[in-house]
Amino acid sequence: MATTEAATTKQVNNTVYSILFAISITHLLNDMMQSVIPSIYPMIKTNFDLSFTQIGLITFTFQLTASLLQPFIGLYTDKNPRPYSLAIGMMFTLCGLVMLSFATSFVWLLVSVSLIGMGSSIFHPESSRVAHMASGGKKGLAQSIFQVGGNAGSAIGPLLAALIIVPYGQLYIICFALAAVIGAVILIGIGKWYKNHLYLKQAKPVNVAVREIPALSRKRIMISLGILLVLIFSKYFYMASMTSYFTFFMIDKFQVTVQQSQLYLFAFLAAVAAGTIIGGPLGDRFGRKYIIWISILGVAPFTLMLPYANLFWTGALAVIIGLILSSAFSAILVYATDLVPGKVGMIAGLFFGFAFGMGGIGSAFLGWLADRTTIEYVFKICAFLPLIGVITSFLPNIEHKKQ
Repeated sequence: MATTEAATTKQVNNTVYSILFAISITHLLNDMMQSVIPSIYPMIKTNFDLSFTQIGLITFTFQLTASLLQPFIGLYTDKNPRPYSLAIGMMFTLCGLVMLSFATSFVWLLVSVSLIGMGSSIFHPESSRVAHMASGGKKGLAQSIFQVGGNAGSAIGPLLAALIIVPYGQLYIICFALAAVIGAVILIGIGKWYKNHLYLKQAKPVNVAVREIPALSRKRIMISLGILLVLIFSKYFYMASMTSYFTFFMIDKFQVTVQQSQLYLFAFLAAVAAGTIIGGPLGDRFGRKYIIWISILGVAPFTLMLPYANLFWTGALAVIIGLILSSAFSAILVYATDLVPGKVGMIAGLFFGFAFGMGGIGSAFLGWLADRTTIEYVFKICAFLPLIGVITSFLPNIEHKKQ
């Protein structure tokens, strides 16, 4: 009996790297497919004769559907886990990609990206829970492994779009639908582990929530969550300028080709992917508050220099910004789950949803601003956003409060 209990506890408490890497791969596939949307902006802007405001509305529609549902899905699955909902979410993305490849009007573009957004809203809360369950206590590392998959996918997407879609046309978006099928197959396997893991936890509950509850009042917790959401706002408003408009900035300022501009975007997003894996483990070791501080406020000097740099330094600064800024999200998300233990799905849904929402609102607003000023002016204004990171000083050092 004792041997059985020990084996069950070991299965529940150990870091399950096979699941972490599997969920990271599906995150890569999911975000790679999503990154097709901004990657084809220059092409569809020409094909459909769109304004920057309409480009912003496409991003806004995608991010809105990807953000609004996430907290509610997370809250629901905290109480009623749905192991196979991950594969269902991937099917929404599949349908959206197929529709996007055949879209013939601006309205159909909006419907297509909304389906992809719905797939994302189902995927992120539950996949974050899977990463948390497989972490074995190494929550920062687990979240970084999960997050780096998404960032790697976001980096690979524009590169593949430059090679497949830009030269051959919109119809070739359907090639990316194969990734959705592969992702769904992997997620069915993860769903089986997830379902089995729920039975293991019921058989041998692991009471870590009491140990991890920070000694903070409800008011202090709510204020801290508010600060974290403001930091998400600054990060993802700036990220919106890069992911949606960096290619236009490069084309406008340096007269590079569309494919060359995609390579610069790839360099930025690859740096984001590389930097993500650093933030979680460093947060586990040195404290997440300090990683958040360095990641948000520490990137400000480089964002302020970028609009005034030459071609070489623009590319170099974009890589530096990606490396530094990307370490924030894993640290913020794990910090938030430590503030509200036992609500991983709700917190993940709230923060992923808010991040997507801010990205969508930011893209729409910046598109409107670019139509009325210039793309270069947009980047000069956005350069000041990381200075908001100074409010990190008001976060409590909850790592010191855990026993």
